Amino acid sequence: MLIATDEAGRVIKKPSKPAIGRMLANLRRGNAHLVLERVEEGLEGSWYVQVLLRDDNTYQLEFRDGVAAEHYQTRTVSQEKVLTAVLGWAVGKADWKVDFMWNNIGSQFEADDTQRPS
Repeated sequence: MLIATDEAGRVIKKPSKPAIGRMLANLRRGNAHLVLERVEEGLEGSWYVQVLLRDDNTYQLEFRDGVAAEHYQTRTVSQEKVLTAVLGWAVGKADWKVDFMWNNIGSQFEADDTQRPS
């Protein structure tokens, strides 16, 4: 199941494509981030894509594939490209991330995985 959450506290379970698009379009100061998380029974780790509208009006897009070592980040000025990527991730398209150059930032989070109780 997908769960969309924004900084303003809105939570939508099983969000539609239009709902995700509206949440992205409504990003602004005070409501500058959106997280779309995949939560499924038996799915280990954290699986999500998140968007931050930065103060310079660029979009910081990140995703995590299960573990901290697989956490990536990119930036763009294009809301349209962000929406295409987020919707592609949501439906499991294999090529959802090809329009960006991604930086692995997993080393910033590796302590998160090692500090979790077994």
